[in-house]
Amino acid sequence: MSLEIINGLPAHVLFVHAVIVLVPLTALVLVVAALLPRAARRIGVALPVLALVTLGFVPLSTHAGEWLERHVDSDPLVRRHAELGDGMLPWAAGLVVLAAAVWWTTRRYAAGTAAAPAAGDAAARPRTAPVALRAVVAVLCLAVGAGAVVDVYRIGDSGAKAAWHDGFSQKAAKGGEDGEG
Repeated sequence: MSLEIINGLPAHVLFVHAVIVLVPLTALVLVVAALLPRAARRIGVALPVLALVTLGFVPLSTHAGEWLERHVDSDPLVRRHAELGDGMLPWAAGLVVLAAAVWWTTRRYAAGTAAAPAAGDAAARPRTAPVALRAVVAVLCLAVGAGAVVDVYRIGDSGAKAAWHDGFSQKAAKGGEDGEG
């Protein structure tokens, strides 16, 4: 097995599905964690780990895609898809940075609960980051999460157009399901 071909198929078409699932999932979990400190505490270190795994699949997909690009006919749609694909890495890196920031701030401010004097005391409740800091982080998470999801959509759409623009007929093949032919 290589990073270009897996079980006789171009690896790009397999790796890209991980990116298509993981980027929106990571963005969603990141935004939820940024908006809800309780959720962030429950998610814990899984958030930055998820973001790192997502980031790892981006260069795998890109590398396999570059190999595939060299093994198909030159086409403007393929070139456009490759150009768009090159822009995914910064978005995935942004998800990692923000996931680490959300995890770290949640952990930092929740650490004050261990030394709380009494169960009914206000100090016993989990502390959260200041509202201004949480608001800035939440806005950044929303912006980067939305940007990453939109970019995945644009890349996927261009890839589908490149792969299928001449690969099917509007009419069903003879004996097709819809009875035509």
